[in-house]
Amino acid sequence: MFAIRHGHAIPPFVIRPWRVDDVSQIVVLFHETVHAINANDYSAQQLDAWAPELSSAERNKQETRFMSLLSSRLSFVAELNGAILGFADITADGYLDHLYTHRYYQGIGVASALVQTVEREMIALRVQRVTTDASITARPFFERRGYVMVQPQMVTVRGVTMQNFRMEKWLHS
Repeated sequence: MFAIRHGHAIPPFVIRPWRVDDVSQIVVLFHETVHAINANDYSAQQLDAWAPELSSAERNKQETRFMSLLSSRLSFVAELNGAILGFADITADGYLDHLYTHRYYQGIGVASALVQTVEREMIALRVQRVTTDASITARPFFERRGYVMVQPQMVTVRGVTMQNFRMEKWLHS
């Protein structure tokens, strides 16, 4: 089955474990998605703190950071013809840290497929609960998938305060 985007059929994407050579695409996807998708819910200052402008030095810093994070977790990408459409990572104890879908591929099931993948991995590891800190923008997505808000939070990133929500989902094997 093909998803439809802007009147065109999109072939099925695949979910696979991330690879080191994905990191450059992941960094750009993260930055562009934060700034494009969350702009209605967060100020420009908050978006810049969350995903700083990708100067050459910042890109290198972010690639190193993501390389370290993704290597230490269960990390997956959604890929179509060599292009990364989205990524997710989760810790061994069930903390879903990142779930991002490329701004041009929102609404075709990428994030849902990634969440299903990490939830299946947690069930296989006998982890009973997945937690995440969801943005204002992402909260409805998680609620539609059975996550409940535990508490609203004010977090500070690079000296800038913004709101997100601690959410959780109890898994059933």
